[in-house]
Amino acid sequence: MNARSPITQPPYIEFGVQSNFSFLRGASKPEELVVTACLLGHAGMGLADRNSVAGVVRAWSQSKHIKLSEDAGAVWLPYHPGCRLVFEDGTPDILAYPQDREGWGHLCRMLTQANLREKAEKGATLLKRDDLLEWGDRLSLAILPDLSASPEDNLALIRRFKDRFGGDLWLAVAPDYHGDDRFRLEQAAAIAESAGVPLMATNDVLYHSAERRPLQDVLTAIRLNTPVAEVGLALSANAERHLKTPGEMARLFRRYPEALSETLRFAERLTFSLDELKHNYPEETTEEGVDPQTELERLTWEGAERRYPEGVPEKVKKLIRHELAIVAGKKYARYFLTVHDIVRYARSEEVDILCQGRGSAANSVICFCLHITEVNPALTDVLFERFVSTERDEPPDIDVDFEHERREEVIQYIYSKYSEKRTALAAAVTSYRGRSALREVAKAMGLSDDVRSALSGSIWGWSTSGVGEKEAKAAGIDLADPTTRHVVTRVNEIIGFPRHLTQHVGGFVITKDRLDEIVPIVKTAMESRKMVEWDKDDLDAVGILKVDVLALGMLSCLKRAFNLLEDRYHRRDDYGRRLTLATIPQKDSRVYDMICRADTLGVFQIESRAQMSMLPRLRPRKFYDLVIEVAIVRPGPIQGDMVHPYLRRRMGKEKVDYPSDQLKAILERTLGVPLFQEQAMKIAIDAGGFTPGEADQLRRAMATFRRNGTIELYEKRMIEGMVGNGYPEEFAQRCFNQIKGFGDYGFPESHAASFALLVYASSWFKAFYPDVFCAAILNSQPMGFYQPAQLVRDARDHGVEIREVDVNHSVWDCTLEEADFDPGRIHPRHAEMRETILTGNAVRLGFRQVKGLSEDRMVVFIERRGDGYDSVRDVWLRSGLDVDEIEKLAEADAFRSIGLGRREALWAVKALDRKAAVEFLPLFDRPNLALRDHEPATTLPAMPPGEHVIHDYRMLGLSLKAHPVSFLRERLDAAGITPSTHLPSVRDGRRIWVAGLVLVRQRPGNGKAIFLTLEDEGGIANIIVWERRFARYRSVIMGARFIRVRGLVQSESGVIHIVAEHIEDLTPWLSELSEGFRALDNLSGADEIKKPTGDGRYRRSAAPIRALPALERDYETLADETRRVMPKGRNFQ
Repeated sequence: MNARSPITQPPYIEFGVQSNFSFLRGASKPEELVVTACLLGHAGMGLADRNSVAGVVRAWSQSKHIKLSEDAGAVWLPYHPGCRLVFEDGTPDILAYPQDREGWGHLCRMLTQANLREKAEKGATLLKRDDLLEWGDRLSLAILPDLSASPEDNLALIRRFKDRFGGDLWLAVAPDYHGDDRFRLEQAAAIAESAGVPLMATNDVLYHSAERRPLQDVLTAIRLNTPVAEVGLALSANAERHLKTPGEMARLFRRYPEALSETLRFAERLTFSLDELKHNYPEETTEEGVDPQTELERLTWEGAERRYPEGVPEKVKKLIRHELAIVAGKKYARYFLTVHDIVRYARSEEVDILCQGRGSAANSVICFCLHITEVNPALTDVLFERFVSTERDEPPDIDVDFEHERREEVIQYIYSKYSEKRTALAAAVTSYRGRSALREVAKAMGLSDDVRSALSGSIWGWSTSGVGEKEAKAAGIDLADPTTRHVVTRVNEIIGFPRHLTQHVGGFVITKDRLDEIVPIVKTAMESRKMVEWDKDDLDAVGILKVDVLALGMLSCLKRAFNLLEDRYHRRDDYGRRLTLATIPQKDSRVYDMICRADTLGVFQIESRAQMSMLPRLRPRKFYDLVIEVAIVRPGPIQGDMVHPYLRRRMGKEKVDYPSDQLKAILERTLGVPLFQEQAMKIAIDAGGFTPGEADQLRRAMATFRRNGTIELYEKRMIEGMVGNGYPEEFAQRCFNQIKGFGDYGFPESHAASFALLVYASSWFKAFYPDVFCAAILNSQPMGFYQPAQLVRDARDHGVEIREVDVNHSVWDCTLEEADFDPGRIHPRHAEMRETILTGNAVRLGFRQVKGLSEDRMVVFIERRGDGYDSVRDVWLRSGLDVDEIEKLAEADAFRSIGLGRREALWAVKALDRKAAVEFLPLFDRPNLALRDHEPATTLPAMPPGEHVIHDYRMLGLSLKAHPVSFLRERLDAAGITPSTHLPSVRDGRRIWVAGLVLVRQRPGNGKAIFLTLEDEGGIANIIVWERRFARYRSVIMGARFIRVRGLVQSESGVIHIVAEHIEDLTPWLSELSEGFRALDNLSGADEIKKPTGDGRYRRSAAPIRALPALERDYETLADETRRVMPKGRNFQ
């Protein structure tokens, strides 16, 4: 155990501390405050945020392991979790600290009661004095009276509290540094003496160091929604509200030295530790009187018999006994039973929800037998002790993914089974990221709207990296300006600060005891949901049961795919059962062939540009290769420089060597390169001399590196340990740098294995049944990297016939219709698939693709369709749709089956009365309804193909008629732009131009390269933009819909990229698709009007006509309308 931190004389403990979990008030992290208190020689520290304990676990975790210097060993600081009670009824603030476990329960009940008041909004705590009077027992209380109020009123209130709480009440006072502190302290001392309560010193701390005062001013301005320059007296008058040395506190309270010693007396009563909350598991999973371990063993062996119909192999039996023994020793049976109960409900025949477990313990043989996971442990050969150690006192971790659209059913089951008093969602901390921090700080500093927009627009998506010279330059901002420099400094300080709590996507806390006596419960945006104040890392640190009930779009897709496969193909396993994730034919070389060609658009986890570029080089041939593929293209391995060494070894370009047999046992399956968190822990134990407990701390440091920045604390310890065990220092440093890379999201092997199963399953469907895969993934949107236009295009490239949305053939979902399969339709680049694909159906697009239609309304439309609609008016009279809805169908070109094109259908819609047809029934009461049928037929001009495509993209987000770029091919050819279909024949190193719609922008890892995916009518071009180029062309890359790129071709292992040198916005060219463009072109004459030039700008003729400004505006309007219709591209990291 670490030594206790040194204490400076006179001993002093600061209890009036607020962290940045006193949202927009505290200007320091809990961890910073704890470390600073230790460095200053405090005898301990308490944390008391405003009506919240959201930050107490972070401070507690830090207090157990503090490095005072790089050379010194770690120490621990006595720490006390508490809360600053802020009342809505005018009662002065009170510091409340629990004396024991019962007191902690009272504090949590009090805060929960205030949080859940009917009038309390989400995030607000309506605390009343009566709440404290009801729940204040077993709490040590320090009242902070308003010394500007009447002394008589203060005295009366304190005496009332004294009568109720007796010796558990103190009067706390802090200097305010306004020049009258001597009088204020005298007044406080007099009130304390008169009331018979001790006087206690505090500095009412808001930040750990005086340097944070400017940030605290900005936080105040953000909270008040007023620029700093206008906030006035709401700002602190000085920078004194930081942690001070005990000596300085003694000087400030030199007339009242007992006020410092009272902080020690206050602490003496506080025996409660957050350690007391762990492993509070529910008991509903077993019948009364049944031992949970006995029940777990029974269920496991029964499940093993179902998993292995031909008999449980002896090796599996041995594994089961081994794992059950560990679970028994750690008393984790109830945890596994709880997860099993939830999964059993989802998998039950009457519910039938597809689910898949993952997490540190999910891929054990126990979980396989309990049907928590479909990953056969034999495929990964991962030791159970990696996750549930006999030496580490940490709970196992199992996440369960459910179908995206049916997770709510599982959530309602949990509430009904375990009661709302003992279950709630975990919190998620919404933190300031680059854009949000910049917007808020710039506004607080009074910068104009256009400057704020320019700055925030220069930051990549959800970036948590700081703002610097590149971003300022891209926004046209001068960092030499003091105000701008101040903004950037404050932004970089506030990034990572919590903004508020929100509900976790699916982490459920389930306990045996009342949950509101373990952690306060608060409201969420959904009235039926409640959440606790701690996030998943806090719950993990305290040891409270959390089960992640997560939604995964790919599971929804696969469930639909299994159903379509059964309905249309009746494919079964060797025992005549429907196929499942576990029984899809494994090890099919044709599936791996497709993966190796990077033909993985739409496939789970390996569809990104970064993954696709890796596949032909890694060339997966077995399941464990997919596990590695899932894990390797992550920020962690990229940051840790693990990717290229692994690839070189995989491709035979670098020798695989191991410094010792010890490390060979750990790293052999990953060719000597640590790719998984579990390997990092094992290296620390076996080579670095860490204990399992220390390795667990290292794992936590890896998981929270960006939040806490504590992983460096282990650097010297590990390097010295490895050197001491005979490893070269250079190798030890490289190992640690790789481990440090996991702070940027390294992937556990257990998670990667679960995901790899879904990778294989989705690849299997894509390889053999692309019709099933296309329909299933379209019906599961939104999900993944690509939009429906690219998914449909990919299916057509694989020979699948796609049929348009139609009023007489479509239903809400995309469906399969019997059709002959012609292998000749398969695109030449997928020629290898002609003997693999088993498709026998066409995909009919569903009404879900039409923007603006609702499922409920279209279900009625389908029910009333009968043998079919025969006219637009028939739809109007029978379907129940409003004219606006019928117009959307016409705009989607959905009337082809009754002989009407888009323009004709829209014309017919215009002839309808705007009111609902039902208002005019019965028909014989309105004979004039039929009059228009006898009007002379109107001949409408044909809609040009380009205009059709614009309408298709506007209403469907895709077009089956043509690709937008096809209409520009003649012009692109004239400009020397290479079509994507020609890229395979372009030699490596050649400089070329390419152009296309921007589909995806991806910035993996450390952001040194940005991947752009451009699409033309023939396929896609993959662009690499290095950081320096990105800085130059940021606005075009982030904002343009259609661009052209000049760069060098880079071709390796069948992967083709263009390394960008120059980028131009060609979005205005898209206006040429519009019918209006042709009309304007004819009107303007050849040389009398501004027209788009090659770089997307406009040129002026030598002899402009008088109508020039109006025509110019028309061109710009057309360009803007077309731009809005085209996809804007998706950003990913």
